[in-house]
This record gives sequence, structure tokens and C-alpha cells, in this order.
Amino acid sequence: MTDTLHDPVLHAEVLRAAVEAGSRRAVDATLGDGGHAAALVGVGIDVLGIDRDPEAIRRATARLGGGVEVIHGPFDDDQVLRRVEAFHPDFALFDLGLSSRQLDDPSLGFSFRPGVRLDMRMHPTGPDAADYLRMASVEELSETFRSFGDEPRAYRLAKEIHRRRETGSMSTSDDLVNAIRAVLGPSSGPSDFARLFQALRIRVNDELGRLTRALPAYRDRLSPGGLLAVISYHSGEDRIVKHAFREWARTCVCPPAFPMCVCRGQALGKVVTRKPIVPGDRELASNPRARSARLRLFRIAP
Repeated sequence: MTDTLHDPVLHAEVLRAAVEAGSRRAVDATLGDGGHAAALVGVGIDVLGIDRDPEAIRRATARLGGGVEVIHGPFDDDQVLRRVEAFHPDFALFDLGLSSRQLDDPSLGFSFRPGVRLDMRMHPTGPDAADYLRMASVEELSETFRSFGDEPRAYRLAKEIHRRRETGSMSTSDDLVNAIRAVLGPSSGPSDFARLFQALRIRVNDELGRLTRALPAYRDRLSPGGLLAVISYHSGEDRIVKHAFREWARTCVCPPAFPMCVCRGQALGKVVTRKPIVPGDRELASNPRARSARLRLFRIAP
């Protein structure tokens, strides 16, 4: 959901991939404000849009009008997947992460700006970030900041959060920023806060788990010869996509010790992007938040 109203990330590359693939029916699984979907509709492609953010649904619907079917829900939800299957898509797009609107709206609780309540839910149900910080064990917190934030002092940070929540609040951006500063030192700054807040957001929304489940589900619902496109912003996301695409492109996935092939015996398709497509200088100049974006493409076997 990282597109903004004016400049969705890697917009031209996504549109070019869809057109060159001859796409006619596309699923935008992370609709956001509808930037990618509007461009796809503009070149004559039918679009099914999906998002679990109700405000994104409202804004995209207003932008796209009645010509696009829009579904409110997580992209890995069973009912959503049934509708995707009935749509018979030949192109599917995941633009992962957050929109600029979500980051800039303090009521959504994603920002480390002062005084923001820690929410971070992409869908307004279930425990929020403050609930997680209050209830998670030291081990769980440590794993979150180590795995999703690449933080070598994750255990110390987890212990500090646990200590602070025992005697006070751990519900606002200030609370978490102060805990980070206590462990990383006074020289820690916005890049550290962004990295560790992102780790917490990924955990609260089970983003990597949902992506892992969704990729094969959408692969299997694309028409033969269809194209799967994923824009990722986090190394964990990109790793999942890269490894999935690589495995699908193998003709055999049996363990090396097996004397003969007992698996599918054929590749499920072809990796189109040997290396990920990244934003160019012009896009980075107009949209600095695109700096970590990586686009990978996989074509389903005909």
C-alpha cells in the first residue's frame, strides 16, 4: 500500500510490465489510494482492487468510480481469494508497506512523531502496537526487533521495554522512542526509530506471514502465462519473494539425496527479473520514501 495519490512507487515499471505481458484482467492486491489501479484501467485493463484499510477503500473508490470492483479485506483472506479466483486474473500486483497518507496521519499510530498513540494496525481490529508492547514476553519482543529490525541489541531493548512497562506507560511514540534512546544511546535518531517502528508494525500486522501465504495462492489463481509483480520495501519481504520465485522456477525441488525425482518435475514458471528493478534518480528525487523499493516479476508457465 505504498502508493500515494500522485506518485505510486515504480509506477511506470509496473504499467510497462502489465502492458508488455498483454494483461487484460489485473488484481491490485494492495489497492492503497488507487494509483496503480487507475493507470491499469487507463490502458484498458480490468481491475479487481483489494485493501484492508477502510480509508484506502473509500479514497480509491472515489478516485476510480464504479468501473472497478473493490474488496475490503486482507489479501490472504479465504473469501477474498475465492473472489480473485472467480475474476480469472492474468496479472497480480502487491505493493507492500505503507502509504504516505498512513505515515502522515497521527490517528493511525504508525509515526514516531511526538505524542502519537501506538496503533499501527492496517485493519482496525485486534490488538494494536501498544497492546503488543504491553503483553509480549521479553523473548517475543527481542525476536521482533532482531528479525524485523536487524537490531543487534534487540534483547537489551526488549528488557528495557519490559522494565518500563512495569512502572509506567508503553503506549505512545514517546514511550518507545525513549526506550530506544536508553539502549542505543543519545546519538540514535530517525533512521533507528523508523527501522524499529517498522519492525513493530510488521509484527502487529503479521505482514511477512501474510505475504508467505499469499504468494502461492495468487500464483495458482493466475492464468497460464500470467504475471505476478511484487514491490517490497523491507529486506524480509524481498527475501521471501526472491526465494519463492527462485523455487518456483526450478524443475525439481526434491532433496539432493533422492535417487529420482518424486516432486512436480517441472518449473511453475520463470523469473523475469534476475535482479530487482529499483527506482531511478528522478523518482527518488520526487519521492524519497521509494529508496528501499524493489520490484520482482514472475511469469506463470503457459
